[in-house]
Amino acid sequence: MKNYYFSILFLFSCFFTFSQENEKQPVFPVVKTDKEWKEQLNGMEYYVLRRSGTEYAFSSALNNEKRKGIYQCAGCDAPLFRSENKYDSGSGWPSFDQPLTEKAIFYAVDYEIGVARTEERCANCGSHLGHVFEDGPRETTGLRHCINGVALKFVPDEN
Repeated sequence: MKNYYFSILFLFSCFFTFSQENEKQPVFPVVKTDKEWKEQLNGMEYYVLRRSGTEYAFSSALNNEKRKGIYQCAGCDAPLFRSENKYDSGSGWPSFDQPLTEKAIFYAVDYEIGVARTEERCANCGSHLGHVFEDGPRETTGLRHCINGVALKFVPDEN
């Protein structure tokens, strides 16, 4: 009986992996070769942005960034989030209740941990940013855009 459950679990994981690999991938405005990305990005940026990795929680200096400004994609400098929409979710990653515009983010479903999650990618270059969850501030959008700090560049507003 135990082997039966493992067989069912194995088949489901194969199905999800197969369906993900065979989904048609979007084409983003900024296109670079893997070599170009490796030359542009440092090791952790490449791991997160191009390989959909995750940085360690509480490792980003952007968690404590309090100045007003814009958060841009670390891969292509596209504006993604405003500081006014950033909040401390306690998750260990910079969190926002909404993107700068809905067109700034490309949403996809990923099954990396075995369940469906909404992945966020830069709509300009396709770089992995993080995930969005429905446990954000209820007084605004109810969403938590949980973003890897290494996927972002902060540009302070000019005074």
